[in-house]
Amino acid sequence: MSDINVFLLEDDLDLAQIVEYNLRKEGYSVRVFHRGAHLLKAIEEETPDLMLLDVMVPDYDGFRVASVLRSRVELKDVPIIFITVKDAEEDKLKGFSLGADDYITKPFSVKELLARVRAVLKRAGKLSTGGIFKLGELEVDTQRYEVRRGKEKIELTPTEFKILEALLENYARPVSREYLIEVILKKDVYDRTIDVHIKNLREKLGKEGQAIKTVRGFGYKIEL
Repeated sequence: MSDINVFLLEDDLDLAQIVEYNLRKEGYSVRVFHRGAHLLKAIEEETPDLMLLDVMVPDYDGFRVASVLRSRVELKDVPIIFITVKDAEEDKLKGFSLGADDYITKPFSVKELLARVRAVLKRAGKLSTGGIFKLGELEVDTQRYEVRRGKEKIELTPTEFKILEALLENYARPVSREYLIEVILKKDVYDRTIDVHIKNLREKLGKEGQAIKTVRGFGYKIEL
């Protein structure tokens, strides 16, 4: 069993069971809560490595739970992924403003959820990674912060590298501009700033740069 402990807040019993089963299958320890108040009580005894919070639960919903957690110094760095049917832009922005590390909208595939969990845990330093991604002839080393084509080293700025890493961790899945701004860059920048970084990435990566595709009205994805 993994030493990674996940707290899941979900009042849909069937969905909670499915998510718990698949997380445990991946080797995570899981505690399931159907009420936010129960999760907050458990926090007094144990600090998880990751929290999956459903926004729409009775009493303390995911947003309220996150507000409490982020107000406490010892819990402010615990990664949070919101799970919700609310996909309006203002809801997502609210989630990120509360310190969310990711935001996944129902319905979702188990494969997608597990990929997002792994990505968030890696960024939080909770999971070790192989550190190497292959993209065509390119080799992306996330531990050395290097991109190479054979012996040739491709120079990227720190921001460009972070964006590339985020796209590779979510391979073939669209990544929103909001996600890149709020979670990856952690800056208050305009959408256009992301577009400029993407343009530079495409140029620097050469033929593999064409794998970075625009998802109109949403963001970007990387897929050969």
